[in-house]
Amino acid sequence: MNKAIAIIATLGLTCGAVVAAQATPREDQENFQHFYMERFPDVPKEDFVNGVYAIDPIARENWEAIEEFPPYETAISNGEEMWNTPFANGKTYQDCFADGPGVAGKYPHWDKERSMVVTLALAVNECREANGEKPLKYKKGPIADILAYMAYESRGQITNVEVPQDDPKALEAYEKGKQFWFAKRGQLNFACANCHAQNPGAVLRTEILSPAFGHTTHWPVYRSKWGEMGTLHRRFTGCNKNVRAKPFEAQGEEYRNLEFFLTSMSNGLPLNGPGARK
Repeated sequence: MNKAIAIIATLGLTCGAVVAAQATPREDQENFQHFYMERFPDVPKEDFVNGVYAIDPIARENWEAIEEFPPYETAISNGEEMWNTPFANGKTYQDCFADGPGVAGKYPHWDKERSMVVTLALAVNECREANGEKPLKYKKGPIADILAYMAYESRGQITNVEVPQDDPKALEAYEKGKQFWFAKRGQLNFACANCHAQNPGAVLRTEILSPAFGHTTHWPVYRSKWGEMGTLHRRFTGCNKNVRAKPFEAQGEEYRNLEFFLTSMSNGLPLNGPGARK
């Protein structure tokens, strides 16, 4: 528990408030990753992409059995069909993503011209709207399918989120995401860090809490609890509801900044989405 509290101090936050001496994003990343590798010394660094299955052998055995016939295969197929189906104007997603579907490793990123974090889900909908198509809902359904296909085509790419040090607005967005992760909220007065830094490996209700290191590598995910695919921002929404806090809008600034921070903490880990979770 003391080490978990220490990571809050080393990342420059106390109870969600910025303290005087802030570490750089790179220093945050080093402290963050060191914390989890020290907490779970028997887990190889690259195995953190597997979430709770990296730290719980029984859960891992069940998960590996599920992965023999992945429940997300249909989503990948649906997403591939979406990718190859022309819009009404004759163009396709390829016209927006010139490098093809395997571009998940480029997201989220800081868009200097617009002074905002751009996620892959946001880019997909901006592509649709630019071609006269209606945007997709962000939590589940077709958006999860196209993201599943793009994630599958991006497997093995290394997470490498850059936070421009010479752009105050980029640093501000990063710090807001960082504050969000450590800020207590809701009737239960819980922060993301309470579950995923202080208590990974513990059981809450029927779920084993996962380490935050690697949290962003495997989305979108088929959750048995959902019985379908869902996006990362759907999970953010669910976590907020679990602590009885009013969730923010999916792909709104708050969650995009959170994704920016949290993904940067997993720099160096390979992408392995889409995934399957309990």
